[in-house]
Amino acid sequence: MNGVVIHHTVTSGTANTVNICERGYDGLPGPLCHGVIAKDGTVHLVGYGRANHAGRGDGDVLSAVIAERTLPSANETDTDGNTYFYGFECENLGDGLDPWPAAQLDAIERAAAALCRAHGWSAASVIGHREWQPGKIDPEGFTMGWLRDRVAGRLKSKPTAGDSAGSSGSTYVIKSGDTLAGIGKRFGVSWERIAQANKITAPYVIKPGQLLTIPGKASGGMYSPPPFPDGLAPGHSSPSAKGLQQALKDTGWLDPSVPFADAYGPQTQRAVAGFNRKHNLFTTGRPDDPAIGRRGWDLLHRLAYGS
Repeated sequence: MNGVVIHHTVTSGTANTVNICERGYDGLPGPLCHGVIAKDGTVHLVGYGRANHAGRGDGDVLSAVIAERTLPSANETDTDGNTYFYGFECENLGDGLDPWPAAQLDAIERAAAALCRAHGWSAASVIGHREWQPGKIDPEGFTMGWLRDRVAGRLKSKPTAGDSAGSSGSTYVIKSGDTLAGIGKRFGVSWERIAQANKITAPYVIKPGQLLTIPGKASGGMYSPPPFPDGLAPGHSSPSAKGLQQALKDTGWLDPSVPFADAYGPQTQRAVAGFNRKHNLFTTGRPDDPAIGRRGWDLLHRLAYGS
């Protein structure tokens, strides 16, 4: 990826807008962007990897974005922008009359800045659809120079705890080698909450370039482990053992180099047996018990992710 394109949706109603952007429509399959930014400032993640948002635009503009220099006027459609740009669709009718609430503008700024910060880009890497493709007018209602100034201002200062893991949450672009648990530790949020916020389910696969919503830190209360997966047992592949393996790795019981697998195999069994011995959770007479029970599951997750 080489930059960020900002759009308006020409739709109204957040649920309707998110649905269209996620599923697409006749003639253009979804996702139609990576994130939908609603009027209340919520960023709804609807896609990762390639998304059908930018369409064909001017290759000279792409070159300018990569070089982070002044953009030329778009007058050609010789380059597929979907290959090179993240896209945010912002809920607005695009008629010049529909207002842009402060919360929404703040979210646009933050989301764009988060991607720039993750990739080491400047605000010059953020462009409007109208700057990419001849004939487009979006986003209508503010200038991209104004938005880039806001993004540049945010990038001048290092992110604070409030920016990256505050009660309102943030966003993060997955890099090669990242795990949900590692991202969770960085932001002070359990990996289970990140998975839930992004609708990621077992086997919890994430990919480089994917944009995550990072939920804010829980206000008060104690950490609550995820429910024990009924049927999780040595030698079985369903339910998947990947969640167990993640927690074992994050507590040091399973070597990080061991590949994740649905199967509750020998390496996972040995790690669980060691954990059970350490915490006296093995079945009586079986000090090498490889089965994780509900008590062990809860304790393992509290040790890994509880505050």
